Amino acid sequence: MENTADYTGYSYEYEDGGDDNGNMCDFSEWEPTYSLIPILYMLIFILGLSGNGVVILTVWRSKSKRRAADVYIGNLALADLTFVVTLPLWAVYTALGYHWPFGAALCKISSYVVLVNMYASVFCLTCLSFDRYLAIVHSLSGGRLRSRGTMLTSLAAIWALSGLLAVPTLLFRSTVHDELNNRTACAMDFGLVAPSPQQEWLWIAGLSLSSSILGFLLPFLAMTIFYCFIGSTVTRHFNTVRKEDQKKRRLLKIITTLVVVFAICWTPFHVLKSLDALSYLDLAPSSCSVLSFLLLAHPYATCLGYLNSCLNPFLYAFFDLRFRSQCLCLLSLKKAVHGQISSLSSQKCEAQSLATKV
Repeated sequence: MENTADYTGYSYEYEDGGDDNGNMCDFSEWEPTYSLIPILYMLIFILGLSGNGVVILTVWRSKSKRRAADVYIGNLALADLTFVVTLPLWAVYTALGYHWPFGAALCKISSYVVLVNMYASVFCLTCLSFDRYLAIVHSLSGGRLRSRGTMLTSLAAIWALSGLLAVPTLLFRSTVHDELNNRTACAMDFGLVAPSPQQEWLWIAGLSLSSSILGFLLPFLAMTIFYCFIGSTVTRHFNTVRKEDQKKRRLLKIITTLVVVFAICWTPFHVLKSLDALSYLDLAPSSCSVLSFLLLAHPYATCLGYLNSCLNPFLYAFFDLRFRSQCLCLLSLKKAVHGQISSLSSQKCEAQSLATKV
């Protein structure tokens, strides 16, 4: 029996065979995920499609009041929305026991979209954090760096870099038919560049580690540095109750929450993927118990990472009363909840900025 573990663009095949001590490993306990994971995928699809759709429409309606943070949030929602559209395909793939019935083209495209979303999401969050760093730490001297031209350039760079980093998936992802099990997997095929198993392991480990470093570790370190400076500045200078300071703190709280939730959702995925990659290089244990743990845990770590794509809109609504009012205006529900938003100064159902005017 052979199982394919899919790690956001890269897949690894585990066969019933020997561990690093030559013992036989049994991975048959993996099969219960065939029923649970598709249900989780469809829930994420429904929540992510509706939530991120509302965010994009809200940002689009507030053209005249849009700020840099609004645009980054809108692009973050766009990346998440594009990704969740592919989840029904992966739900069917998993439900069929990791059999891909949709053809090679959709295998490549949907895998590519998954990886582009991962990169674009973390890069948008990094730019959001940098924008807050400039607004709070360099409020007087950071105006030029926060200009519209700079923002548009950074967005173009985000999408271009995300698309470029995901190219290996577009090149190597393919449908591979297993005659023994009569199953077609959507998996990475390094046959053209790695004629031997040892070379293939190097490709798998190299691409896996590079995606975790470039798509998670380095951006998260950058965000951590930004927030250290921001925290120091807030502690020193924003102890008053001025309206402007309250606005900065409110937006900072929202963006900080987005970053923390992103880290919580994606850290297990990248830790497991890195352990798996290191095992290919004989730099981590590869006993049956370790391989079984990686195989059993990876679908749930992947679901946790995917869950991040539908959580952000609910975080906006929970922390930002202004965003709630915008969404309710968009959904024509303002009258039903007029009492809850009466504290807002505007009485018109006008799309306002997602971010406070900082």
